[in-house]
This record gives sequence, structure tokens and C-alpha cells, in this order.
Amino acid sequence: MTYPISFRRKVLSVREKENLSIAQVAKRFCVGVASVTRWIKTPDPKTTRNKPATKIDMEILAQDIKNYADAYQHERTKGLGVSV
Repeated sequence: MTYPISFRRKVLSVREKENLSIAQVAKRFCVGVASVTRWIKTPDPKTTRNKPATKIDMEILAQDIKNYADAYQHERTKGLGVSV
């Protein structure tokens, strides 16, 4: 889950107004230093992920769902040879 853009802007605004370091503002708002650093570079959250699934062939997964619609997740992972 990502932080809302309004919260990100508030954090960055307080940092600029009070001339705080990244560590100080991170501690004040209880967020990670890496998060604040990332927000400084790009304050808007990413909306898409450009990386395809790498462990499971989607066609095989779709066929497995058709064949075993009531399978539990742990049963499906054993059949596909991946971890939960």
C-alpha cells in the first residue's frame, strides 16, 4: 500500500518550511528515510508495474484454475512448482 499523494506533499512541505533533514522529517512522520528520499525525486506514486510475472507461466496458471477451480493456494503452488 502506498501513502496518498496529499500525505507525501505534506511531508515534503513541512521539510521545506522547517528546513528539516530527511532523517528528521522521516522520524517526525514515522516513515522510512528511503521513502522520503524517493518522494523528493518523484512525489507521485507509480500506478503501473512494467514487470511481467517471472515464476509462473500465465497460460499454465489459467489452465490449472480451469481444471482445479476449488484448489487451495498451497495445493496450486505444489502443482506449479512455486512457493506460496
